[in-house]
Amino acid sequence: MKGPTAAGHGVPLCRLDELADPGARGFEVAIGDSRHDIIVVRHSGAVFGYINSCPHQGTPLETFPDRFLTRDGSQLLCTTHGARFQLGDGVCVAGPCKGRALARVSLSVIAAHVYFGALGAA
Repeated sequence: MKGPTAAGHGVPLCRLDELADPGARGFEVAIGDSRHDIIVVRHSGAVFGYINSCPHQGTPLETFPDRFLTRDGSQLLCTTHGARFQLGDGVCVAGPCKGRALARVSLSVIAAHVYFGALGAA
């Protein structure tokens, strides 16, 4: 996905109905010359965004595209070392980085579309 839209909402990612609840999808966004891998999570009707980088070793959470959640859909899972993160705040509740959190990104939902706003600004 490329830079902000003309309407100023940010970078368009997807329609809200394209995200299961609970569910998560990965996106690559470009800001200037930089590319960022982010995770968009939908849980209990709310939408959250994180940088796709485990605080333990900086690896992406998923091994297979868009496979971010535990089997029961209750947590994000880092498949490298098994760290598990809460959906709503990205805090690690089990694994080698327990107590640390995924870096948040700013998302907005406007007219049933999800937009990426900024890094580290949620």
